[in-house]
Amino acid sequence: MYIPNYYKVTNVEEIWDFVQKNSFGTIVTTEQGKPIATHLPLGLNKKGEDYYFTGHMANGNPQWKTFETCEDVLVMFQGPNAYISSSWYGHEEVPTWNYQAVHVYGKASILEKDELIEELTIMLEKYEINRENLVLWDKLSPHLLESELKGIVGFKIKVGEIQAAYKLSQNRNETDYLNIINKLENEGKPNSKQMAELMDKRLKNNT
Repeated sequence: MYIPNYYKVTNVEEIWDFVQKNSFGTIVTTEQGKPIATHLPLGLNKKGEDYYFTGHMANGNPQWKTFETCEDVLVMFQGPNAYISSSWYGHEEVPTWNYQAVHVYGKASILEKDELIEELTIMLEKYEINRENLVLWDKLSPHLLESELKGIVGFKIKVGEIQAAYKLSQNRNETDYLNIINKLENEGKPNSKQMAELMDKRLKNNT
């Protein structure tokens, strides 16, 4: 991923926090030279000094069979994004697009059954925690669980290279920066509002 220095993020803890909050990722591999991708939620785990993404996909999805043949798997995560009009600057300029993106390269391998059960248990706990009627692993019938396990393949990806870009108008002067936040807040679009909040938070953290 091409990342100008203005937008490069290198703080690993900050990157992992972003990944945890935007955990619906995209896994990209190749099959006979053709890129293939799957979109799915991913967990982040640390074992010793190494970080791993964990997840699962349908047994019928051919992508998991490419894990053994691909030297590296690409995992992508995205945050809010928004169009930035050139009319929001105090001088002539071209429009652009603000966004957050993280790319991670790593080696994938298949989970054993007990590892897959652990991954599914943790995933349910994460996403059910704020629900009114929690549906956790131990609340589901053994018959249903065994049936579902036969239809999925669990995997883990050992994290290697990390690339992160937060393009949040860092290269703009304060007047333009504040005006961009104001314009985004008043667009009435969820992504624009989220981008405005991110930019405002960044400004406050740097003052």
